[in-house]
Amino acid sequence: MSAATTVPDGPSDFVEHVLEVVSAIPPGRVMTYGDVVATLGSGGARAVGTVLAHYGSSVPWWRVVRSGGLAPRAHEVKAHAHYVAEGTPLRGSLGSYRIVMSEARFRVR
Repeated sequence: MSAATTVPDGPSDFVEHVLEVVSAIPPGRVMTYGDVVATLGSGGARAVGTVLAHYGSSVPWWRVVRSGGLAPRAHEVKAHAHYVAEGTPLRGSLGSYRIVMSEARFRVR
């Protein structure tokens, strides 16, 4: 694991900022890992994923998706239930779906 993907033992400013950005994503909308990085102005997409894996259970983690509108890896089924409940624009069905990024992408202003 490189320094860019390492998360310290306890929450850092970076961790707190990632969680703040993710908490601000409205229901039915998503950001990519890269969008979160761009909003923060630092870090890397893998570091955002690491933060969510370690500290993200209290925030809407399913609203951060892979580029191309794919749900977080290994969480596709659980995330799908959230997307349906929130009315997130989807293409396809549970076995093979994507978020319609042109409609669902959220940008922090």
